[in-house]
Amino acid sequence: MKKSWKLLSVMMVIALFILAGCGNDSNNAAGSNAAAGESGSDGIAAIKERGKLLVGVKYDTKLFGLKDPSSGQVEGFDIDISKAIAKHILGDENAIELKEVTSKTRIPMLNNGEIDMVVATMTITEERKKEVDFSDVYFQAGQSLLVKKGSPVKGIADITKDSTVLGSKGSTSVKNIKEKVPGVTVLEFDNYQDAFNALKTGKGDALTTDDAILYGMAAQDPNYEVVGEPFTDEPYGIAVQKGNSAVVKAINDTLTELKSSGEYDKIYEKWIGKAPAK
Repeated sequence: MKKSWKLLSVMMVIALFILAGCGNDSNNAAGSNAAAGESGSDGIAAIKERGKLLVGVKYDTKLFGLKDPSSGQVEGFDIDISKAIAKHILGDENAIELKEVTSKTRIPMLNNGEIDMVVATMTITEERKKEVDFSDVYFQAGQSLLVKKGSPVKGIADITKDSTVLGSKGSTSVKNIKEKVPGVTVLEFDNYQDAFNALKTGKGDALTTDDAILYGMAAQDPNYEVVGEPFTDEPYGIAVQKGNSAVVKAINDTLTELKSSGEYDKIYEKWIGKAPAK
């Protein structure tokens, strides 16, 4: 009997050691996955320790984030803002790694720790504030419509429940158009380029998103134009994981520096073609 109790005791001790080891492995894995999304001052420390800033940007949005298939370079307004943030935090605008996001994937990628921030034409909304923290507004846009030249659609008043409107999955534009025109048919695509291609092949009467993005599409193909006045207010913010206050401060400090130095206006005019509204 005594031998049985001794054997049982030894087995229990071994089991406890194994469980403790598994717990440590689990904690280490979680810490590794969260490296890009550390909260508080640790967020800045993690970026500096890594030596580069991981930024989620669009690859399909002309003027803001568009990948050139020939050079492989991603260029646009959002990219220049991202480089300025990298320079502020790390002293080098090239200490940056750009990762492609879409309207659907950007919040999951951020909260999974794959990126430090999202700079991707992302509208600040109360609903999104429940999932992420935002910087100050860095670009002011408004939702509008893109149509083929000669289309009878001249603005939001011409969109009815019998219309078909194209949009991007996970975007506020899809939600807004459904609220503006109850019963309207909306076809959602993984990205804006797919939606634009669908418009070109006649799958919808109009494509809707922020006017700044639509102007980029119109610049790609002069057979299409932006019509009507913007019918929503779309303030873009840079998103970080909730509680990452030090990174938010670094972003806001960068935006303040860019605007006070006049560099923000230069970036704006470079991509948008006009000075920002004051």
